Amino acid sequence: MRYKIELAYNGKNYHGWQVQPNAITVQEVLNRCLTTLLRQPIETLGCGRTDTGVHASHFVAHFDCQSADAALISQPFLQKLNKFLPPDIVVFSIEQAADDFNARFDAKSRTYKYLIHTRKDPFIGESSWFFPYKLDLDLMNQGAKILMEYSDFASFCKAGADNGTTICKLMECNFVQEGHRITFTIKADRFLRNMVRAVTGTLTDLGTGKITIADLRKILESKNRSSAGQSVPAHGLSLVYVEY
Repeated sequence: MRYKIELAYNGKNYHGWQVQPNAITVQEVLNRCLTTLLRQPIETLGCGRTDTGVHASHFVAHFDCQSADAALISQPFLQKLNKFLPPDIVVFSIEQAADDFNARFDAKSRTYKYLIHTRKDPFIGESSWFFPYKLDLDLMNQGAKILMEYSDFASFCKAGADNGTTICKLMECNFVQEGHRITFTIKADRFLRNMVRAVTGTLTDLGTGKITIADLRKILESKNRSSAGQSVPAHGLSLVYVEY
């Protein structure tokens, strides 16, 4: 039987979602806990791969179990699983899924948020990037609209990434400011490795006057990662919603 699992995690202590040799990951921890409780080898498959230090307030995965078990989707089992998991990982739900459900390939869109704070803030330091410089948010939102005109984001893809294509369909891209806190929201059908952090860094360059709108278009059309801005710190980024 196939099951869909929804969870959230603070990525600070993990080398991303996906299992890696000689590095602790969220997937590894989740697999180990499920294997222990279900007394059979369990391997989850996630809706995507978050990088080292990146968070997720909504992450979806699926796994197969040798037999149907009503207890697996019960509240007592969920509570037991969360007791086994470390404090920085929580599972919200487990439900039976169609045999052909795929957490990665069935996803219609993914939404990320990147948080920036421009004034020292002791309450959000682990989930937001401290950038104590003036930003022109109107100009950054102009840049965000320009991104919506394009579909090839090779300029924001980490060199050596194993993407079959650099084509992505953006559905939302904007900055909103509340006081000294800025939230960048970006939604697409898929994302390239390191793409959101590279886009954020480039639009930040636009907001500080380091580049112009014309430069942004040149960066997009160059399809060259070295022409774009820095990859901003991972701890400000969170996957916040996966749509099916």
